[in-house]
Amino acid sequence: MNKGIEIQDLYELKAVSDPRLSPSGEEAVFVQTIMCEEKNEYFSTLHSIHLQDQTTRQWTFGEERISSPRWSPDGGTIAFVSNRSGVNQLYVIHRDGGEAEQLTDYQKGVSNPVWSPCSQKIAFSMRLEKGESFEKKEGEEEKLKPFVTTSMKYKSDDRGFNDNCHSQIVVLEVASKKLRRVTDDVHDHTLHSWSPDGKHIAFSVDRTEDKDFSFQSNLFIFHLETKEYKKINGESGYYGEASWSPDGKHLAYLGHGRKYENATQDKVWLHHLETGHSICLTESMDVPVGDYLNSDSIQGSSQAGILWSRDNESFYFLASDSGNTVLYYAHIEGAIYPALLQEEQHVYGFDFDSDRQVMLVAMSKPTEPGELYTLHVPTGELKKMTNLNGDLAGRELSSPQPFMYNGAKDWPVQGWIMKPAGYEEGKKYPLIVEIHGGPHTMYGNTFFHEFQVLASKGYAVLYVNPRGSHGYGQEFVDAVRGDYGGGDYEDIMAAVEYALEEFSFIDETRLGVTGGSYGGFMTNWIIGHSDKFKAAATQRSISNWISFYGVSDIGYYFSEWQIQSDLGDIETLWKHSPLAYVKNMNTPLLILHSEKDYRCPIEQAEQLFIALKREKKDVRFVRFPESNHNLSRTGKPSLREARLQEIVDWFGKHL
Repeated sequence: MNKGIEIQDLYELKAVSDPRLSPSGEEAVFVQTIMCEEKNEYFSTLHSIHLQDQTTRQWTFGEERISSPRWSPDGGTIAFVSNRSGVNQLYVIHRDGGEAEQLTDYQKGVSNPVWSPCSQKIAFSMRLEKGESFEKKEGEEEKLKPFVTTSMKYKSDDRGFNDNCHSQIVVLEVASKKLRRVTDDVHDHTLHSWSPDGKHIAFSVDRTEDKDFSFQSNLFIFHLETKEYKKINGESGYYGEASWSPDGKHLAYLGHGRKYENATQDKVWLHHLETGHSICLTESMDVPVGDYLNSDSIQGSSQAGILWSRDNESFYFLASDSGNTVLYYAHIEGAIYPALLQEEQHVYGFDFDSDRQVMLVAMSKPTEPGELYTLHVPTGELKKMTNLNGDLAGRELSSPQPFMYNGAKDWPVQGWIMKPAGYEEGKKYPLIVEIHGGPHTMYGNTFFHEFQVLASKGYAVLYVNPRGSHGYGQEFVDAVRGDYGGGDYEDIMAAVEYALEEFSFIDETRLGVTGGSYGGFMTNWIIGHSDKFKAAATQRSISNWISFYGVSDIGYYFSEWQIQSDLGDIETLWKHSPLAYVKNMNTPLLILHSEKDYRCPIEQAEQLFIALKREKKDVRFVRFPESNHNLSRTGKPSLREARLQEIVDWFGKHL
């Protein structure tokens, strides 16, 4: 019998991302990322593939992380970002080969390169203080000093404590390496694209002075010579991913007016440069634009945004719909329809050759980690181009079975069940329920290493998209706000009842539940309100909304948006806090938490652990050093391995 997926297979996975077609359309570059067990690091390399004969070529070989490969418009050069010098810097490598040339040497690094139409300049982002020069600062070792802030947004899970720097836009002349600062202020700018005539760049920025209660990012076009700003979106909100039509007459972009705060679905907008008017092209589409699909096996992906056709009238974009990410075609007159929609697909990157009408897509499926495919747009013919994870093809993989059931209010809810590897008819198996975070993301048709590991250990795996999940319409995703532990809890518990009725191979006496972030909150909530589960594992969880309000990097506004309460209403915050129900928690609980998690700080786990121990409950607390909220996706390989082992061992002991 073939063996299933093991924890150690983390080191066998090859993640392919960011496919970029050359201007000629004959070849493409992409990034391949692996986890190195010996070095306990992630390494990524630049590769190219010739589309006609599918031959590949490796361009970089060092122990480094690279990202953002971008062809120059003339096709002669590729720019990319690499940390080979210790910090992310900008490099270029010529199409004909040779050594990569380093273009920047800034101590805080650079990101997001965008070529000018003339192929002689590159715009990119740098974190700079107002008025700061580009020179590398040398000198005495910096002494420890106190951190001082007057801002409520003084820390973030990805960067830690804020400094006095903000994301600014810089333009570099490739030949001379001369740098020119485009923006110089105290606002964070997100660079999008360069106009076809080379005169403007598009970026998003929140120019509000008091940002503690400002949650917007407005879209601007900026004239590089006159330095004039022009705001593109009408109502304020969150807008970006702007892309010019090839003739420069239209600007397509994504965004929304925050009607439902962070539960608001992104839409596609079209701005006519001559008239100055914007219209929403996807008003009638009740799905969120973008990729909201959860996976633990994709590395280095970047949102493809909007890609125009050379006809100046049509373009392509991704949207999340019922467990898939769907590639859509759109016309400026309003026609929109799927360009690629299979029964199971997670498209997480794509590029388009308009002349040949060929799409290059990075795609994952439930039993296949990400690979590259070409799509011939007129015929719909899909062709697999890479087989980077072919070594896993001989393993026994569990193929998820989708189903629909009625949740709270009799709303339809989508779920999936995975049989254990080596499944035998007539045998009973323990079940583990997985709950996603967010809550505004979704589970779906992509490869999930953790789920396959559990299946290989003899568990059936159940996962669903309860209310609050993206992919099922605006009303559905918004329904969780103000109702944490209500309809969402009912949706999940109804899924368990449905599974027990429909799938006779599940042993109802051996049920486990786990989840992270919001999924950790819900795991805590479930065991405080039900004794149905024999074991639980809560990860990076929330247990106390009162303290969360002040300790999380997003606490005060997330609590107000999601729980719809603040410190003036302690009763509501406490009513929705799992910590309030500790005396009812009889399920053995494994608590997993990262030491440097600023999204759901570890004090949330500490409170829950001490409260449970005080009640003499069965609980184990595991703390992961030097790790943030994203441990399960981008954490140190050895700690990701240890995390999975803790989960497997805990359920192995109790189920």
